[in-house]
Amino acid sequence: MAEPCFQCPRRCGADRDRVFGFCAAPGEAVVARAAPHYGEEPCISGVRGSGAVFFSGCNLRCVFCQNHEISRGSVGERVTLHGLREMFLRLRDSGVHNINLVTPSHYVELIAEALTGLELDVPVVWNSSGYDSAERLRALEGLVQVYMPDLKYSDRGLARRLSAAPDYTETALAAILEMYRQTGPFELDGEGLLRRGVLVRHLVLPGQAENTLGVIDMIEDNFPADKIMFSLMSQYTPMPGLDGFPELQRSVTAAEYERCVSYLNFSSIEHGYCQEPEASGTEMIPDFDGTGVVK
Repeated sequence: MAEPCFQCPRRCGADRDRVFGFCAAPGEAVVARAAPHYGEEPCISGVRGSGAVFFSGCNLRCVFCQNHEISRGSVGERVTLHGLREMFLRLRDSGVHNINLVTPSHYVELIAEALTGLELDVPVVWNSSGYDSAERLRALEGLVQVYMPDLKYSDRGLARRLSAAPDYTETALAAILEMYRQTGPFELDGEGLLRRGVLVRHLVLPGQAENTLGVIDMIEDNFPADKIMFSLMSQYTPMPGLDGFPELQRSVTAAEYERCVSYLNFSSIEHGYCQEPEASGTEMIPDFDGTGVVK
């Protein structure tokens, strides 16, 4: 019998070798795609793309998830520790700017083992929902150079309703503080690519501008204004299965987004991105068809 799993804030205690936990993932890594990806911020995608490894399963239940095919654990291939390392090396050899671990929070221990002793010579990016265990993140110190978490909610009631995570706000803030402790101030290279540091992302939701303003306040209140990057995203796209959430069955209006952009511009946050309002849509969602997966 394997050890009970406490890798993420859910602490569900599942023996993932026998039964899936809240994340719907086994003990082995399950990967749906490992290939260059061009849909990230410019400092991550660059011109040659980010080496994105999309893990299946997720420790949140966001009703609006754009990657619902993989977040529910329904697609992907089980890979060995050797296969995981091979994927990282093959992506590195393809010329990508970094190794981008997408939705990795339920595989902290396995990823730490895969990265230990591996000479990649490109940054490793931890691309998570922000719902990470600060304690478990310490296993990644020195192995991950760039943290790119979401900070989805300042509104705890909204986190409960839309992601089944009433403790999301305080948990994500603690995790991001740990990420910043590990990396320190962000560093860009001569090409404008992020080599080290924290880039926090936030997706504006329709009808929830106050939640976004609260997230901006959280960043401003807890991090040095010139040492962290922030990305305000407008790409919310209504997905199937939102019958019980009529307020989410539309895109963000121009007025809603402009209010958030104006608030950000008047904050002390100095570095980052504001996505163009027309960024919504499914064009940048990749095919989770097993491309690049090594077992």
